[in-house]
Amino acid sequence: MADIEIRATAKNVRMTPRKVRLVGAAVKGKRVAEALALLRFMPHRASTVVLKAVRSAAANAENNFDLDPNDLYVANVIADEGTSLRRFRAKARGRVGPLKKRSSHVTVIVKEREA
Repeated sequence: MADIEIRATAKNVRMTPRKVRLVGAAVKGKRVAEALALLRFMPHRASTVVLKAVRSAAANAENNFDLDPNDLYVANVIADEGTSLRRFRAKARGRVGPLKKRSSHVTVIVKEREA
């Protein structure tokens, strides 16, 4: 198959996109098996979310497109901004300061490696 890309998305993950992008950059371009091994032992909290998305994308490729999971690689990891929960924290002199609890939408794209 020529240049087919398979996606998996995790939506409304209660983590900032900036922190998810750090983990995504570490696995971009690696084979799926290598990326899964790397994510399993990463100390970051975002690695579990990206791990689940990579597994899901590999399963989509295997079940929906009949591709061999050993030939797949992580083409891209996209962390877009989701909805933000707006909260407020008490400040000095009876004022309030806004807090934005950010969330993200994580999309993992896997492609088949050309032989």
